[in-house]
Amino acid sequence: MATKMVIVESPAKAKTINKILGKDFVVKSSMGHIRDLPIKNLGVDIKDSFRPKYVLVKSRQKVIDELKKTAAKCDCIYLAPDPDREGEAIAWHLKTILDDGKNSKQFLRVQYNEITPVAVRKAFEHPGEIDLKRVDAQQARRILDRIVGYMVSPVLWRRIRRGLSAGRVQSVALRLVCEREQEIKKFIPEEYWLLGAKVKKLVEPLDPFRIKLVKIDGEKADVRSGEHAENIKKDLDGRSLKVAEIAVKEVSKRSGPPFITSSLQQAASSNFGFEPKRTMSIAQKLYEGVDLGDGPVGLITYMRTDSFFIAQDALQSCRSFIGQTFGAEYLPEKPNYFKSRGSAQEAHEAIRPTNVMYTPDSLAHRLDPAELKLYRLIWQRFVASQMVPARIDQKTVKVEALPYGEKKTTYVFHASASQIKFPGYMKVTGTDIEKQVEKQNGEGDEDLDHLPPLVEGETLECLEWLMDRKETQPPPRYSEASLIKALEEDGVGRPSTYASIISTLHNRKYVIREKRSLSPTELGISVNDLLVTNLGELFNVEFTALMEKSLDKIEEGTVEWTGMLGDFYRQFEVWMLKVKDPPADQQIVGQVLAVMPNITEWAPEVKRGKRTYSDKAFVDSVRKQLEEGGREISARQLTALVRIACRYKEQIPDLEKVLSNVGQAEMLTAPETQPPRESTLKKLQVLMGLDLDESAKKFVESLHSQASTGRRLSDRQVNALNRIVMSHAAQIENFESLKGTLEMGESEQQQADPECGQILRALSSVETWKSPVTRGRRVFDDKLFYMSLSQHYARKKFLSIRQKAALKKMYGKYLDQVKEPVPVLDVPVQS
Repeated sequence: MATKMVIVESPAKAKTINKILGKDFVVKSSMGHIRDLPIKNLGVDIKDSFRPKYVLVKSRQKVIDELKKTAAKCDCIYLAPDPDREGEAIAWHLKTILDDGKNSKQFLRVQYNEITPVAVRKAFEHPGEIDLKRVDAQQARRILDRIVGYMVSPVLWRRIRRGLSAGRVQSVALRLVCEREQEIKKFIPEEYWLLGAKVKKLVEPLDPFRIKLVKIDGEKADVRSGEHAENIKKDLDGRSLKVAEIAVKEVSKRSGPPFITSSLQQAASSNFGFEPKRTMSIAQKLYEGVDLGDGPVGLITYMRTDSFFIAQDALQSCRSFIGQTFGAEYLPEKPNYFKSRGSAQEAHEAIRPTNVMYTPDSLAHRLDPAELKLYRLIWQRFVASQMVPARIDQKTVKVEALPYGEKKTTYVFHASASQIKFPGYMKVTGTDIEKQVEKQNGEGDEDLDHLPPLVEGETLECLEWLMDRKETQPPPRYSEASLIKALEEDGVGRPSTYASIISTLHNRKYVIREKRSLSPTELGISVNDLLVTNLGELFNVEFTALMEKSLDKIEEGTVEWTGMLGDFYRQFEVWMLKVKDPPADQQIVGQVLAVMPNITEWAPEVKRGKRTYSDKAFVDSVRKQLEEGGREISARQLTALVRIACRYKEQIPDLEKVLSNVGQAEMLTAPETQPPRESTLKKLQVLMGLDLDESAKKFVESLHSQASTGRRLSDRQVNALNRIVMSHAAQIENFESLKGTLEMGESEQQQADPECGQILRALSSVETWKSPVTRGRRVFDDKLFYMSLSQHYARKKFLSIRQKAALKKMYGKYLDQVKEPVPVLDVPVQS
């Protein structure tokens, strides 16, 4: 058996590499990450230098067992995940899991940008070590995302609804979409007019063409009203049109660079309507290998990259192909080079075909339609990037409307057309695609496909004066392509994250896609408003870009990762404190405190468990905090202070005036500042004399303490109190006559359910209960469940809808043991 083991992420990649390496290697797949932060808790010990608490991914347990079993038989393990941060982290986690600590195995890191025999064998001939700086950058990124998501998302749960999520980069992308929507809503369109003429020559060819008014009396034609447009038209009537000047200029148009992740996603979206996630899925398949009849072959280089770098051998192969296929005139003297963004990883290549000889047409019968579209796009862009520029003749014709009589105003019209003189790189891409690109970029709108042959001084016949009313347009909504472009230009996110950012916005229903445009949903707007209002500095484009640069510096080794996290967390804590307990207006706090010395009689202290509550002590602590000038008084503290003041309003003559001045007058009549209801005090008095169980007794005592200090019970507390009264109604003397005094409404009385009592009494005759059943971590025990329901009914005289349904189901299960069946009870009989 082979003693060399190779581990990659996916089965498809494993199959392709296994074919290349042969029987001397056993190639296995980890199916992605095998360890990650736990799902149910933060998983980061912030106090211990942000130490992550990794756990095994549950769904990978069988994979891990298989990897360990194979590794035990091998001397050398090659870790070959993708050549980026995530791949490096996967390699590090694999080594951590598989290393037995005895130094009995050699772990080597291999990296390659394309899965071809030459590239893979070269990588295995020159293996290296795991890049721990890159691992640190991945860990820092993962912990940053976990801290933000884990600590900010609950803010959304409390304020909007559960299940929502915030993300360090995702929420910035949402902010861009929402801010663009705000721009569109605020936009006020302005009217403007385009004027021109439909003209023709006086001699053959007589095909009409259009000219556009560009200057009036030497100034730019800026027509802002229909009245102005009509006046110009009247002034033009009867004038002759003469060709004043013809200018022909040759322009050179260079191909764009080969694709990187962002530009590929943008092009696939614009040309084919592919969502970024779909584009990356197809590209992944092309990278990992497609069966061309003799096993899988990797067709493109690694698709998560931000570098325009091209390997020398690939450049030479491409140049040879261009010269042989199109001729020497299409080949530049030197290779074309394109400058990458400052933070790009030059160790990576741009996305290109692994073998330029695999033309799209040659693979048409091997790839499905979507794969062929994307491969053709990549292949054409790569080949075009190494070809000479296209040469285009741009002809501009200047036409004058000749003055006559009293019509002295001068008018100049233009018509322009472009003609390809030499196609250059367009020989590969085609002109249709180039026109589409120009249209998307807002270029070439005024150019005609052709103009008739014209000479200076020639007179033209006006067939029709043209007037077209237009309105200025708001900025367009982001498409998935333009949003990715904006994120990239702002330095937000990285090649590996663009697709997942867009997918998350869709999955969370924060945006919807309409005709390729992204619109924020009401939910998305609500989430964005909340996050920007409370955490605008965190979900800020500039701050997020700064974090990305810090991660790059960690990978370069110039920044220590735990130090970077520490700097971030200190600022993050300040922001989160404001969200959880935003500061109050300190002047308002001072004005409320100023009237508190009038209080001479304070309510007694109240003890609840180990805590003691004192109105006077609280007011004194707030006053001291304000005087010391350290931590600001929070909004919650101010609310509590005002509530206390309202409870003592009889001792504070000026309270109403002060609260009106500071915008808190409504607190005087708010339920929580009112004294306890008389009916509540009577209920508590009645219950204090009854024989209650320990739990109910403690609860009633705590409510009694609260009411004795003059504080009204909340609606939830009153409802709970009513349920205790109803469950002990049998112990209350003359209960029926007290109902009115206690304000026990019909809603409390109708909760008693005699049918549940009948079923419970019937089940009391069951002698043989079924054995408990374990499902996952839960144990289902019919006997214990019956006893629990019986106790619940004894206290409250009713069961919930779900409890009653479960009781009826149990009744059907044990009907054969019931001695006195419940009459007219429709339940299914179960075996």
